[in-house]
Amino acid sequence: MQRATLDTPIFKKTLNSIPPVILPAPTPLSLMFQSLLQLLRVDSPHASLHPVYCPLPSALRPLTLFSPTDFTDPTNPLSKPNSLPPPATASSPSSKRYLWSLPFYAQFFDVNTSTVLNRCASALYPRAPFLDTLEGNPDLYGPFWIATTVVFILFITGTISQYLAYRGKEHFAYDFSLLSGAAGLVYGYTLFIPVVLWGLLRWYGASSSAAGATGEGISLVECWALYGYGNIIWIPVALISWSPITVLNWVFVGVGLVVSAGFLVRNLWPVVSVVERRTSRGIVVAVVLAHVGLALAIKMLFFA
Repeated sequence: MQRATLDTPIFKKTLNSIPPVILPAPTPLSLMFQSLLQLLRVDSPHASLHPVYCPLPSALRPLTLFSPTDFTDPTNPLSKPNSLPPPATASSPSSKRYLWSLPFYAQFFDVNTSTVLNRCASALYPRAPFLDTLEGNPDLYGPFWIATTVVFILFITGTISQYLAYRGKEHFAYDFSLLSGAAGLVYGYTLFIPVVLWGLLRWYGASSSAAGATGEGISLVECWALYGYGNIIWIPVALISWSPITVLNWVFVGVGLVVSAGFLVRNLWPVVSVVERRTSRGIVVAVVLAHVGLALAIKMLFFA
């Protein structure tokens, strides 16, 4: 039996009998398929057993965004190394914080919980100067919530103290003026006394708006942070001063006065001591007297 090869008439006749495929519309794929059929015809002058290179049609070539000449053409802006815009920096006008903009105030509340707790612990158990623990980044988040906590605790414990004093005598009615009184006392003291202190220090040359706690000055925000965190001692004092025993309440308020006043004097003295001795002592005495007034107001208004 004769073996069928490419040169046998039967194989040639079979290949020649294959009709060409006609597609409805010429497409790159149909053109490639027709070219492949033409190459497989034995009687075609292009028939060969060697590999045939068929370039892809332009429609099937991979899409490129840039050609190599785009970066060497001097008329193309992409070939210029400095054609990209400069990156935005902190000195750009859009990064400035103005007094009337929200980012200016948001920077003083950009603090995490661990930092606030660490500063509260430093105010209760001072192991280093408090202004050093601020590390040049004072916040108002902690002082605000400490003052708010003191206000509500004073209102609650003051109400309990009044209830115990009037129990069995007459009908007890809640006095919500204690809440407004506590808010005015604590917020007013924490807000305005540091402003007055900072103004005195600046007047006598012991403070600068750009100076930090390095013995050369103290900023206004640092004064607010110092007084705000110094109020934390009044939280435990207010929690235990609602008893009907007057002497015991005086003792608790006195302890709070000594601790908080000592905290303020210890951290303000390095700043105040740079001015004349008589002036520095007068400022310290004024700070202590203002704090004594706060303690007396707390005792008389809420735990009398």
